[in-house]
Amino acid sequence: MDAVALASLPLFAGMGAAEREQVADVCAELDVDMGATLLREGDFGYSMFAITAGTADVMQQGTVIRSLGPGDVFGEIAVLSGGRRTATVVATTPMRLISVMNRDVWRLEREARQVGAALRETIARCLERS
Repeated sequence: MDAVALASLPLFAGMGAAEREQVADVCAELDVDMGATLLREGDFGYSMFAITAGTADVMQQGTVIRSLGPGDVFGEIAVLSGGRRTATVVATTPMRLISVMNRDVWRLEREARQVGAALRETIARCLERS
């Protein structure tokens, strides 16, 4: 994953270049087909995602409650809490995503405390906005 590309996403824009480099090392880029179920309400969550292209619908109990697009983040609640997914997310167009696993967030907190703390703080800010 390219650290410069991360800077264009609100999730990572507030981090310094060195912090983004370390986060980029644990990110994966994913291409997703339209109609793919990305998260399922009630499942345990092990990763969070930032959208770089495409759109998705967020559903609770089968009802669309929100639409997501480039720059939006989802899956962060389960990563922060270690709990279950609070919603289902389905791709409404082909998508490109950046994924971060919860184990990598935890590892960054242990090995690079400043980077891990910055990532967790940034995720918390995303939660406040949603």
